[in-house]
Amino acid sequence: MALDPQFVGRAYGPFTYEIGREKLREFSLILGGSVPSAGTFGEPPAHVSPLLYSQEAAQAGPYGDVIAFPSFAVVFAIRPFSAAIADPELGVDRVRLVHGEQELEFLGVMRPGDVLTTTGHISELYRKAGMDFLVVTTETRNAKGETVVRGVWTAVIRPA
Repeated sequence: MALDPQFVGRAYGPFTYEIGREKLREFSLILGGSVPSAGTFGEPPAHVSPLLYSQEAAQAGPYGDVIAFPSFAVVFAIRPFSAAIADPELGVDRVRLVHGEQELEFLGVMRPGDVLTTTGHISELYRKAGMDFLVVTTETRNAKGETVVRGVWTAVIRPA
């Protein structure tokens, strides 16, 4: 069943997320293959900047504290996309859904203690090659109202 284009423009959010220093550190360590929740911390890959995980290095750096790895934004910025997929009125068949793509534009630095608010809306619904495409555009702002991340998230719903 094709997704109804009447839902283009439907908004989701706001969703609020407070960035924690330890979450940023864990994220950097996970990139190195460790499992912080299991107590196997390991070391981040050599190419990962210590500004992303070492409080001591970060305090001496240009930002004064640990900053978020850019892809950390997925942790909070995906929420409107997830809400759209789960929207019962939209009727997405999640069994047939595959992640199409995501695009993130970084406009600011994300730091521990930042309270970020993400909103989003369905920007496109279309059918191509017998599949439905759901596109959600998101924007995340910090407490100062500055946009720090913009995202475009695409889901593909395969035919039955």
